Amino acid sequence: MSDEQVRTNGTGSSDERETASVVPSAAPEADTTVAVPGDRPATPPRTTRTGAGRTRISGMWVGLVLSAIVLLFLLVFILQNLNPVQIHFLGATGTLPTGVALLFAAIAGVLLVAIPGSARIVQLRRAAKKGRRAL
Repeated sequence: MSDEQVRTNGTGSSDERETASVVPSAAPEADTTVAVPGDRPATPPRTTRTGAGRTRISGMWVGLVLSAIVLLFLLVFILQNLNPVQIHFLGATGTLPTGVALLFAAIAGVLLVAIPGSARIVQLRRAAKKGRRAL
């Protein structure tokens, strides 16, 4: 007779009952929790990162530092290219240092890209605003 049968039925000799109370049973008791194979083990939630992470201000600082480095290189370029060069543009003639002339050309190139890009952004914002009003 098993220990479990002795406890539940109360049958068996008194010696068996005494040993059954002393020897722990391998079967779980009714009030204990039993792990089912499909259950997941309890694990603490994952934490991705500690700290504040990236913010708009940190992005601004990174951009500011990179801009300062580019400006430093640009200043070195201008200072190393001070030889005068004659410039002709739409009938105007003048003499400028090579570095300064190339700086003006770079600024003109940036404006050629920025003006149409800004116009497109304004156009898309207006379309989005009209789309929100239609809803």
